[in-house]
Amino acid sequence: MKKFSALLIILSFLICVPVHRADEGMWTFDNPPLKQWKEKYNFTPSAEWLEHLRLSSPRIGNIGSGAFVSGDGLIVTNHHVALNSIQKLSTKERDLVHDGFYAATKAEELKCQDLEINVLVSYEEVTKRVQSAVKSGASDKEANEQRKAAAAQIEKESTQQANGLKCEVISFYNGGEYWLYRFKRYNDIRLVCAPEEQIAFFGGDYDNFTFPRHDLDFAFLRAYENGQPAKTPHFLKWSEKGPSEGEFVIVSGYPGSTARLLTLDQIKYQRDAGNVYQKQIWETRLRALEEYAKRGAEPARQAGDAIRSLNNSLKRLAGQQEGLANPRLMAKKEEEEKALRSEVAKRADLQKAYGTAWLEVSAAYRALPVPARRRAFSVIDVVRLGDIASKIVRYTTEVQKPNDKRYDEYRDNRLESFKFSLFSTAPIYKDLEEAVLTAWLEEGVKTLTANDPFIKAALNGQTPAEAARKAVQGTKLDDVAVRKALIEGGADAVAKSDDPMIILARNVEPIIRELRAWYEENILSVESSAGEKIAKARFAVYGKTIPPDANFNLRLAYGSVIGYEEDTTLVPYKTTFFGLYDRALSFNEKAPYNLPERYKARKDKVNLATPLNFVYSADTIGGNSGSPVINRNGELVGLNFDSNIQKLSNRYWYIEESEGSRAVGVHSAGILEALQKIYDASALVKELTGN
Repeated sequence: MKKFSALLIILSFLICVPVHRADEGMWTFDNPPLKQWKEKYNFTPSAEWLEHLRLSSPRIGNIGSGAFVSGDGLIVTNHHVALNSIQKLSTKERDLVHDGFYAATKAEELKCQDLEINVLVSYEEVTKRVQSAVKSGASDKEANEQRKAAAAQIEKESTQQANGLKCEVISFYNGGEYWLYRFKRYNDIRLVCAPEEQIAFFGGDYDNFTFPRHDLDFAFLRAYENGQPAKTPHFLKWSEKGPSEGEFVIVSGYPGSTARLLTLDQIKYQRDAGNVYQKQIWETRLRALEEYAKRGAEPARQAGDAIRSLNNSLKRLAGQQEGLANPRLMAKKEEEEKALRSEVAKRADLQKAYGTAWLEVSAAYRALPVPARRRAFSVIDVVRLGDIASKIVRYTTEVQKPNDKRYDEYRDNRLESFKFSLFSTAPIYKDLEEAVLTAWLEEGVKTLTANDPFIKAALNGQTPAEAARKAVQGTKLDDVAVRKALIEGGADAVAKSDDPMIILARNVEPIIRELRAWYEENILSVESSAGEKIAKARFAVYGKTIPPDANFNLRLAYGSVIGYEEDTTLVPYKTTFFGLYDRALSFNEKAPYNLPERYKARKDKVNLATPLNFVYSADTIGGNSGSPVINRNGELVGLNFDSNIQKLSNRYWYIEESEGSRAVGVHSAGILEALQKIYDASALVKELTGN
């Protein structure tokens, strides 16, 4: 009888502990997966080791990740992460995207117009202060406003004490925790080296999200301060050897967004509505850009970066939707939610405090699809001039309010970064903007109908083509001085402006605000309150054995360098330069398998056995692009740049290692080989290796 009772206790405990799969998780630095590392890989890093890694891991703009790799501010990231900056530095006469770039001296490095890099220098938990700001009896809307006000006050106090650091209160576990993150900003970033896009994205969209791959997807930037290379004592040593098969590796980077802790109803909304709208938005922009690119070589160059980005996003979205349509994977999600709710129901205190949360979310989401469609298409920020105009109109309204009453993005601690981006000198191509805005307004009429308030305000009796042409071709917002004058002139200057793009932004702003207010009151407020309850329930049942969803803040992932089985064949853990040249020759060098000229000219100089790309089992997602892949010695052995197709639905759940889910990286030895043998980048190689 005693043995039977003990068995029941053990089984009960096992039910309460979620199955943690293999190399699962995008972990915060305050809660690294030390237990898993120790048990599976016999690795226990020191606090100093982790701090060094954190301070060596910058966030690159609002796009991806990178790593400091020298004490003079040198940063490595992916070519496709730096591509937007490379495109802005290019001209019709000097196409750096097509031809590549290398600065042999620091004097030749090119300043990026609007790229900001952030490094997480410290963090502290502020959960109790934010959550305790909610007054007893507050509605969801009031509670959300009280949390936001508390967060704004914390940011303000920290900013005043932080000596120039950017301070942000960030929500984790859907409101279950709040942390104050302090970032060091670098906004003088210069391009050091970038290969030709053709070799960085060899194989094009055909090979995207596949393996074997043969891409040299890397670029080097440098952070400057006060006109001099920044002193960055925390940087990763470059491994000349790179990773070997079976080796344990860690990824430090900024994964963009996962939705693994959402409720089942939230995920079903994504499948049935949210992702459908997103696909329509991206396809509308893509069709417009592809049509514009057909006008000639220069239009094709102007649109190239955005076309590639949208194709990549649509392919990823298709993979996510395929996963959401998989009954087996959805059944696992149902079981996870059922298990947690069952454990909550067993304890009267938990059921009373948190048991209604899932129903609250479900009720809110039933009302979402129609307003969400309106919100998705009631914007003009699909083009840069529309984005600039909307931000100027919104900024001059928001800054008149107390700091804690503003939209989050216009709070004082964010304004320096906001203005840095707004006053970018990057080129604006008006014909491209007109083509995209026309297509966007035409799609808006089809989707929302001509009687929709946004459409009526945007068109003001004109056709989409007429409205777009008038706003784009007549605006002077492509002049930075005009933008600055409007910002300095404030709400009065904006109200009196006769600039047609400002007029368009003024006309649609009330509708945008109305839709945002509805969404914040009926969705975000409910999500915040219910999300906090669900998070507390999960903590009570499982503890912090599950990492929070990714939110483009610094995380740790881990795994091993290992190939996989696909159908009836084996996929190797690495590719080599042999494979690159063979793939090009196998397609007779027809695009997208054509090689840049220097790769053909320098073939005899290259050690073709040098590894090029590799796969590994770490849990990554978009935003991890450019993340350093490091070994247990803290050496950079590779650069994350993609995943295979088996992994695409990992936004919603972890795909098992045994199912072939793999991240894809550029091998550190392959990058060195290209720098030495193809680009003659001896100064850069010496800075990386000391040799």
